[in-house]
Amino acid sequence: MNWVRRVLHPILSRHLGASLAGCLFLLLILCPAISEALPAAQTHPLPPRLAQWHDRANRGDYFERVEKTTPGYLVWSEFPVKVYVDGGREEARSQVWDDAVRQAVDEWSAYLPLQTVTQAQQADIAIVRAAPPLKFPPTQRVRSAETRFELYTKGSPAILYHRCSIFIQPSQADIYLVAAARHELGHALGIWGHSPVETDALYFSQVRDPLPISERDVNTLKRVYQQPTRLGWKVSKK
Repeated sequence: MNWVRRVLHPILSRHLGASLAGCLFLLLILCPAISEALPAAQTHPLPPRLAQWHDRANRGDYFERVEKTTPGYLVWSEFPVKVYVDGGREEARSQVWDDAVRQAVDEWSAYLPLQTVTQAQQADIAIVRAAPPLKFPPTQRVRSAETRFELYTKGSPAILYHRCSIFIQPSQADIYLVAAARHELGHALGIWGHSPVETDALYFSQVRDPLPISERDVNTLKRVYQQPTRLGWKVSKK
């Protein structure tokens, strides 16, 4: 690994009835001395399940709200995407968390090939049963989950890749655990932004009655995967 860059995407939740204005994007550059040049952005072939997806009702999307990161759009190009779900605890509450996260993985698997793995080191996306680790100044806003990504190079010639870590606070009501996992996994799969419509899984705030992945969510995901990205392409030396 020649260089690493990490991005934190805190997702802020709220108690019912409280207000939430948005979320915070924070960039941490861990290794500022980058010895390689980023690849030119190119498009990858659409994954088959997204290629076959058609919203006949034409419900639209929120692609304009998806943030373009330093490497471009966060597109996975090697499938299945390997997902690690933190486990190993025997408490009943831990099983509830595990079931909620695995439900979210199953839901997104309808649109992108996902495979659960037993070792975090094998994973492209690791979902951790813990509160987000960073502490921010006290406010009325409470963070229930957070998605991070980091960039790395691998192989010869070196290819630019990314991996994601998701932290989900376990002390939430069951229905909100599923919603948080669904929401965060949407970010990790490429929707690096939020919807302004509360019926979408990637809505910027918690809702009283969370809904499943919407057509607009999938439309947005498909548009993301139609965009050029530097991820998955050969890195050239400066």
